[in-house]
Amino acid sequence: MAAVSSLVPSRFLTLTAHLVIVIIIFWGRENNVLACLPLDYTQQEFASRDTELIVALSVTLGLFAIEYAGFLSGVSMFNNTQSLLSIGAHASACVALLFFLFEGWHCSVYWWIMALCSALPAFTELLIFIAVFGFKRKPL
Repeated sequence: MAAVSSLVPSRFLTLTAHLVIVIIIFWGRENNVLACLPLDYTQQEFASRDTELIVALSVTLGLFAIEYAGFLSGVSMFNNTQSLLSIGAHASACVALLFFLFEGWHCSVYWWIMALCSALPAFTELLIFIAVFGFKRKPL
């Protein structure tokens, strides 16, 4: 029972750690944009890659809103399956995004990290949210 009760704070901490790393990348995205460009680039290429990274980071922040809404509303707070999926995905995202940040990975890698580590748990969170509130029956 102790392992189950530790899922809630672990989930919150990994979700928050992932959010903090995404915000750090958002604020200091210039180095990551430069890693996506060849040595001789134009200002238009820089602006295009910067916009691409801004869109990816903004979508990730939207997915965080979905996950925090479901988690903090209590809909999936005590769902062990969702908690384990979320902990695993966001812990993996923290490690991958730290490599993305420090190693200067290409911007296209961020889309894969976002799809596997942010979109997947947000999608399952949304399904749980719809199942709880969408299929709720009125009392007779």
